[in-house]
Amino acid sequence: MTITIRPASTVMFTGDSITDLQRPHDEDPYACSYPVRVAGEWSLRHPDRPVTWLNTAVAGHKVMDLEARWQADVLDARPDVLSILVGVNDLGWHTLDPDGHVIPADEFKAGYGRLLAPLADAGTQLILIEPFLLPIQGVVEAGAALVGEREREQWREDLDPKIQAVHELAGEYGAHLIPADRMFAELSVTTGPEFWAEDGVHPTSAGHSVLATAWLDLVA
Repeated sequence: MTITIRPASTVMFTGDSITDLQRPHDEDPYACSYPVRVAGEWSLRHPDRPVTWLNTAVAGHKVMDLEARWQADVLDARPDVLSILVGVNDLGWHTLDPDGHVIPADEFKAGYGRLLAPLADAGTQLILIEPFLLPIQGVVEAGAALVGEREREQWREDLDPKIQAVHELAGEYGAHLIPADRMFAELSVTTGPEFWAEDGVHPTSAGHSVLATAWLDLVA
C-alpha cells in the first residue's frame, strides 16, 4: 500500500524542530530539511502535477502542544496527506528543564490518537515517522546542558515504549509508518551515528536526505 498524491493535493508536514523550517539561517535549513527535499524532488519528478506543500511544525513542541493548535494549524487546512514526526520532546531530556514535563507512553499515545482520529475519519492519508535517538558516544549538548551516555540510556528507556505507541497508532488508524529510529540505527553501524545526527536528535544534511528518500518511497 502506498500514498497517492494527485494533482492539486495539499500535503502537510507537522511536528517539532526536526520538521520545522524556521531555523537560524547559518544552519541552512532550506538546503537541509527533509520536507524541502521531498517537495523539491517531487517537483523534479512530476512537473505536471502541482502540489500545495505546507509545514506547520514548531521547534520544541510535544504532542500536547500540537493538540493545542491542531484545529487551526492542521484540521482547518484539510490536508490530503499529513506527515507527522513528534515525540523526541516528550522524552526524559526535558527533565533537564525545571519547567519540563514528561508524559508516560500511555498518555503520549492517547494524545497522539486524538490528533489522528478526525483526520482518519476525513479520509486523510497519514504518514507517521518514528521519533528517533541515535547512539552518540560521549558528552553532547542538549539545550543548555551537557549530558552523557547514562542520561541518553534513560532517554532510550523512555523512547522505546513511545515508538511502540506510534506503531500501534499506525495500525489503528491505517497510517503509513516510517521506522526512522530503526533506519538510523542500522545506518549508524557502518558510518557512525554522528554522520546522520551530530547530537543524536537533529539530523545532518545526510540525515534529512535519507528521511526524504524514505518518505518518497511511500508515494505511488
